[in-house]
Amino acid sequence: MKKKWFSYPYLLWMLLFTVIPMALILYYSLTDTVNGETVFTLANFQKFFQPVYLKVLWHSLVLAFYCTVGCLLIGYPMAAILANQHFVKKKFLIMLIMLPTWMNILLRTYAWMTILERNGVLNSFLGFFGIEPMQFLYTEGAVIMGMIYNFLPFMVLPIYSVLVKMDKSLIEAAEDLGANRIQIFRKVTFPLSAPGVISGIVMVFMPAVSTFVISRLLGGGQFALIGNLIEQQFLWVGDWNFGSALSIVMMVLILLSMAVLNRYDKDKEAGGSLW
Repeated sequence: MKKKWFSYPYLLWMLLFTVIPMALILYYSLTDTVNGETVFTLANFQKFFQPVYLKVLWHSLVLAFYCTVGCLLIGYPMAAILANQHFVKKKFLIMLIMLPTWMNILLRTYAWMTILERNGVLNSFLGFFGIEPMQFLYTEGAVIMGMIYNFLPFMVLPIYSVLVKMDKSLIEAAEDLGANRIQIFRKVTFPLSAPGVISGIVMVFMPAVSTFVISRLLGGGQFALIGNLIEQQFLWVGDWNFGSALSIVMMVLILLSMAVLNRYDKDKEAGGSLW
């Protein structure tokens, strides 16, 4: 009985900062004010299915997909290199990867604005080779680059945590059986690291699809994503009901994507096949 008391602070924390806020968002999404009276309605969700809002959602999903793929292509080799480094050097390299996350995302994004602007670091470097200044900032590519930079550690660390615990004797056995490096990666390394890959995909895709700071600063307001739309409803338009409905839709989409990925991960474990 005494042990249960230790769980009460955590339950209280979850009640105050998770359950109650979620209940309020759900309440606002299902209500509206008509003639000064609050009525329950699905109009906020029906409004979301207008073409203009569906286009914003699709654009957000596409950019989040590009960000996730970019983080995976960059993060997996980084994690593999870290997993094979000497212990002292490994800790130093992990610290370098985590160091940017110790700073506020706003500062990190402003740093990219300094790099990508017309008179910034990148164009100054290209100027040494006689290349005219190019428009990097306020483009879709700048937004994707900013997303990849900010969310890359969330891809590297889960994959690294799986690779570093992998039984190296499995790779040695594959080599003894005549498998080359590509075959070892396809048949042994990547399937065994799938849980870390799936965790990294979830941890990158979720913040990427709902981000609003990166798209506002690096996109210059030209690329309205679902996160920007939610921010506008709460801070500028004052339509908390529609903003709450948008938030509920985003949470449902994220939960569905997590369920699909987790189901895929369980199927891989249950099947016991290595492709």
